[in-house]
Amino acid sequence: MATRKSSASDYSESSIRVLKGLEPVKQRPGMYTRTENPLHIIQEVIDNASDEALGGFCKNVSVTLNTDGSVSVEDDGRGIPVGLHPEEKVPTVEIVFTRLHAGGKFDKGSGGAYSFSGGLHGVGVSVTNALSSRLEITVWREGGEHKLTFGDGDVIEKLKSRPLSKDERRTGTRVTVWPNPKYFDSSAIPGAELQRLLRSKAVLLPGVKVTLTNAKTGDTQTWQYDQGLRGYLVESLAQSSNADPLIPLFEGEQYASGETDGFAEGEGAAWVVAWTEEGNVVRESYVNLIPTPAGGTHEAGLREGLFGAVKSFVEMHSMLPKGVKLLPEDVFARVSFVLSAKVLDPQFQGQIKERLNSRDAVRLIATFTRPALELWLNHHVDYGKKLADLVIKQAQSRLRSAQKVEKKKSSGVAVLPGKLTDCESDDVSRNELFLVEGDSAGGSAKMGRDKEFQAILPLRGKVLNSWETERDRLFANNEIHDIAVAIGVDPHGPNDTPDLTGLRYGKICILSDADVDGSHIQVLLLTLFFKHFPQLIARGHICVARPPLFRVDAPARGKKQAQKLYALDDGELTAIEDKLRKDGVKDGAWTISRFKGLGEMNAEQLWETTMNPDTRRLLPVSLGDFDLAASESRFNMLMGKGEAAARRAWLEEHGNEAEADI
Repeated sequence: MATRKSSASDYSESSIRVLKGLEPVKQRPGMYTRTENPLHIIQEVIDNASDEALGGFCKNVSVTLNTDGSVSVEDDGRGIPVGLHPEEKVPTVEIVFTRLHAGGKFDKGSGGAYSFSGGLHGVGVSVTNALSSRLEITVWREGGEHKLTFGDGDVIEKLKSRPLSKDERRTGTRVTVWPNPKYFDSSAIPGAELQRLLRSKAVLLPGVKVTLTNAKTGDTQTWQYDQGLRGYLVESLAQSSNADPLIPLFEGEQYASGETDGFAEGEGAAWVVAWTEEGNVVRESYVNLIPTPAGGTHEAGLREGLFGAVKSFVEMHSMLPKGVKLLPEDVFARVSFVLSAKVLDPQFQGQIKERLNSRDAVRLIATFTRPALELWLNHHVDYGKKLADLVIKQAQSRLRSAQKVEKKKSSGVAVLPGKLTDCESDDVSRNELFLVEGDSAGGSAKMGRDKEFQAILPLRGKVLNSWETERDRLFANNEIHDIAVAIGVDPHGPNDTPDLTGLRYGKICILSDADVDGSHIQVLLLTLFFKHFPQLIARGHICVARPPLFRVDAPARGKKQAQKLYALDDGELTAIEDKLRKDGVKDGAWTISRFKGLGEMNAEQLWETTMNPDTRRLLPVSLGDFDLAASESRFNMLMGKGEAAARRAWLEEHGNEAEADI
């Protein structure tokens, strides 16, 4: 019997490769950390020390830049446990640094080591270890000193322990990291960014002493703030602008008690807010001490709370001029703030935790900040009127700039499609168009939207695959004709300079079911925009909405009302279930339903989960670093009618990488 030689396109049992241990991190480091420089993997170690301080177990955190290029982080906390793990039968400290989904922060139940910490990603210092050529750990705990050394993520010197004399007795952890330069664009750690990070830790941990030592220069910097957020914001404002705050700083701190409806005990925030008439604004937010430079739902909650309070004050004193409507951005435009939120199970966007995505955080922060500011403004009416004047000026300025944009538009107005439900605003930068799959979902979207700035265009069935359609034949398809007319931009090529003055929406959002058919519709629409409207993608106007897959109905318990919680995927579903257990809900007391499509959501659900700018997940579409010619050939292979053989070969080669939704 003849044996068949295997070819490159074979897809067999041996094609399936299982990445073990820390291999996934080494294969694709960009999925787990920022790869411009090693600061983020050092930050993971600093975060662990900060979590000890947050729990009240640590008073000193010191970071040393050593002469050999390594970085040491030391704390006087409890020390990482070094005994054998009851299930894995290896030292617990070794598991923490070698297993991607292991750590002390998953156990959020009563008595868990960390009730509040930087997230449930479960990667943390194991990523630091994977991307370091060497990593040394010293733990002082239970009367002993324990040392362990790794090389490229593997143990090279097993755990060794020695007893400490009475004079040496102490507790804590020191981790020394040698980042592996092959994983980073630059091996240099940005000094200013590291200083800012450490200073912010000191601010958020009043009384904790944070030290940075540069062994090469002998310089040492120390930060210790007993005045917390207020002093930090005043200092930052003085450094970034000479403008004095318009009114005294609005500050507060509030955390949920066991009686607070809908929130876990201890959740809440501390905040300091200043309004200035000119100069740069300072905005910093944190979740459980993790900096969130890209903001997120906690900042949206602060914005909602401030807006609600100021709008209420303006209306109560009848200060709003005729024809002026206040928007949240009018109140937020001149705001500087430092916000430190505590959230039990924070959900972040991506592994590097730059943006908070937890939907409950909007309601949490708004619930605590709005009544506090309303009360303060009504006790200080003169300051309230000063602030109202500033906010009304912002609104008038916004209206004037929107009118200027309006005048630039061409006078030739196309007849808009009959099924388009348009928005009221003329402010292109704020307006959004949702291309919605199906008439039933379109109906929910029309009822659930904010008609001020959100427009709805329902699509019947699947859009034409327009990859090989000539430009002058595009409008023969009704759906594509309606999309183009609604957007207000003519089809064009990648090298054209189209007239975008007729653009009617700053964001064009593809909204389809979270299933295979929905993904197909996304692909067809993205093909249309990539081929015939590339400038809309290049300028960041195209987005994909991400509706949730699951709804969790939690029962009423004690004084807490029944809750409806939404999860984007299985990972979020697990986190929600963990949080319910922490809140004392018994397993099986909640029900989980999976949405088969957008049509199953009522208007309120669709607004809250998918359309509300504060709580939705919206993916901006961009070309990134793709080479245009390579992208063209890839699209041609995927979407071309005569490319069936090439598609088949590609599917056979990459079939094992797909996550099947069965």
